[in-house]
Amino acid sequence: MNTARALALETPATLDATDRRLIVETQGGLPLVPRPYHALAERLGITPEDVMARMRRMLEHGIVRRIGAVPNHYALGYAANGMSVWDVPDPCVLEIGEWVGSLDFVSHCYQRPRILPAWPYNLFAMLHGRSREEVEEHVQMIARILGQYARAHTVLYSTRILKKTGLRLNG
Repeated sequence: MNTARALALETPATLDATDRRLIVETQGGLPLVPRPYHALAERLGITPEDVMARMRRMLEHGIVRRIGAVPNHYALGYAANGMSVWDVPDPCVLEIGEWVGSLDFVSHCYQRPRILPAWPYNLFAMLHGRSREEVEEHVQMIARILGQYARAHTVLYSTRILKKTGLRLNG
């Protein structure tokens, strides 16, 4: 069995020194090169297969929740960000969430529990636009798509930019 495959099958009780160095190297994001895992491997003195196996193992064991792009919407010209919240029937919330989440102006969409009677919403979808008017157009588009399934909705707008960071290790 090759080293990368064996490493992926191990059950980590703790992170080893190479795992920690890998996390530190990726805290600011993956290298913006065509083959980021190869660049990391070169920095760490291990093979690209080892990098990928370590990342896969950390994902599988919940040390890392996900690996993905986190765009700065403001730098891309999207100055209006609104969390649209929807009251949709519970039996079809997952299917509806897939429809909404597939729209190109929705960055993420997920189900949350209702807190009745104050909070009837169970579907959340983050919308991005160049203006609030554009976000409102997106909301109306979703409302048209959902039709009778959208029993109520509102939009909560961002009032400040929060610093987005990934996994951080001290020291």
